[in-house]
Amino acid sequence: DAPINARAETLAERPSFRDAFRGRRCLIPVSGFFEWHARSRQPWLFRRRDEAPFCLAAVWEIWRSPDGSHLESCAVITTAPNAVMAPIHHRMPVILREEDCERWLDPRVRDPASLARLLQPHPGDEMHAQALDSRVNHVANDDPACLAPAAPISPREDPQFSLRFD
Repeated sequence: DAPINARAETLAERPSFRDAFRGRRCLIPVSGFFEWHARSRQPWLFRRRDEAPFCLAAVWEIWRSPDGSHLESCAVITTAPNAVMAPIHHRMPVILREEDCERWLDPRVRDPASLARLLQPHPGDEMHAQALDSRVNHVANDDPACLAPAAPISPREDPQFSLRFD
């Protein structure tokens, strides 16, 4: 199985990502992303405060499977969490600023050190987090109700969820 995440801190050294980092970078346009609280498995939706779309930094690769066929894959690059993400999860995807997307995709830029500055946590004050209903936990559910806010959780059940990031 091809990895779906790549740690920014080791991207330039790991054999599975080193060459892709130098020459096969891509963007994944999104309007938000999900993450699950590590302890409770509560789903959360992370978006920009202005709800504008944004791009995640990624790398792509072509792998040879054991049967000899080729598999195309990509891996989202992750970094340390910002203040919004940290209470929920220990990593977050690298969100590129619009002005950095062209540099990320430029095949002439091959020096890992010059790209490393782009692989930082996105400012927390530009993000919004919303706890979601557990409906999003089931792949059979694929409708707008997956984005329904979670019912309020009593602080006695889990003080973590008394936090609001609005």
